[in-house]
Amino acid sequence: MLTAKLTEHSLIVTLKNLRGNVRGAVLTEPLWAIPYNLYAPFVSVYMLALGLSDSQIGLLASIGLACQIFWTLLSGAITDKFGRKRTTLIIDIVAWSIPCLIWAVAQDFNAFLIAAIVNSTWRITQNSWQCLLVEGTEPHLLVDVYSLIYISGLLAAFVSPLTSLLIAQFSLVPTMRGLYLLSFVMMTAKFFSMNAMVEETEYGRDRMHASRGQSLFAIVGESGGVLRQILHAPATLVTAGLMIIVAIANTINTTFWSVLVTEKLQIAPEFLALYVVARSLVMLVFYFTIMPRLRNVDARKPMIFGFAGLILTCLMLITMPPQSYWLLLVATILEGCSVPAISTLLDKLIATSVDPQERARIMAILYLVVLTCTTPFGWIAGEASQINRTLPFVINMVLLMLGALLAYIASKRVPSHVSA
Repeated sequence: MLTAKLTEHSLIVTLKNLRGNVRGAVLTEPLWAIPYNLYAPFVSVYMLALGLSDSQIGLLASIGLACQIFWTLLSGAITDKFGRKRTTLIIDIVAWSIPCLIWAVAQDFNAFLIAAIVNSTWRITQNSWQCLLVEGTEPHLLVDVYSLIYISGLLAAFVSPLTSLLIAQFSLVPTMRGLYLLSFVMMTAKFFSMNAMVEETEYGRDRMHASRGQSLFAIVGESGGVLRQILHAPATLVTAGLMIIVAIANTINTTFWSVLVTEKLQIAPEFLALYVVARSLVMLVFYFTIMPRLRNVDARKPMIFGFAGLILTCLMLITMPPQSYWLLLVATILEGCSVPAISTLLDKLIATSVDPQERARIMAILYLVVLTCTTPFGWIAGEASQINRTLPFVINMVLLMLGALLAYIASKRVPSHVSA
């Protein structure tokens, strides 16, 4: 009975019926998402263990973001000129396979700096991969598709306790070096597997033909008309505002959550993976029970509740006393309920609020604006953390309040989408 109900679940039905490029993107995603989610919670602690300071960690985040601005500027032109499929394969290898090897042998700030610069090229494949995923996918399936993508990463929850055991047995640094080597193998396999399963999209072939004989900078120079199109599209402007707020908050949280938890709350590093497990399992339940019910609603309304949950999470992190293992678990569970309501629905907004004919260049401009606004905050949060490790999360609270306000105003005044 339970098996029958599970096979009839909308996410399972969508997964079984996937065809074309979206099938290749979804089925191969665990090969990237699982290793990434295994090492990501420990990156800042790994840097601290190798002698980097809070300020240096924040500086690396800002330098990486600054480099991403350049590649984001070119991402639409590169995606259009060389095609979605070819661009995704080549840049994925450059942006992830190579940095994983550097991170695995890193000894000091300079190694992390080189890796951050090389890794910044992922902004190109973010654009080309999104185009491969979205183009040809029915808009009403996007919530399910993005839920499946995020679930792929959450599968790491089932192996995360192994990370804690390895850290307890071999210590943090050797474990992280091994995880980076594993990531190199799995991610590289993912890139070649996906490339074999996808085809160039119709929009991609049209854009390759239109840009033949043009230089990349000539293609970028034609973006003025695209920018005017964005400025006259209220739904796209609202989406850009939400993207900026979420990107800054995510940068701060990703970089400084483990620093706050281990240094201020005095939680041992080997316990970090257990909180990742708890958050992942809560998010899995949320994706299977709540997200399918939101596939046809205005995405911005549920986002208000997601922002409210993250605001409360930040407040708990700021105020809880040291070694509050159970309070941290409550905050983690609350975060696990809040993130899906924001991330998945924001992805849907990005996909449905842009003109499909100019998707690559519009998305390039949106990501460029987001990065320009986000770049200083890695450094700002690093300096704030140097003063008091709770200050980055005070900044996040203010940003999340702005996000909730923007989502509320937009849900009342702005049309929900343009042509999808």
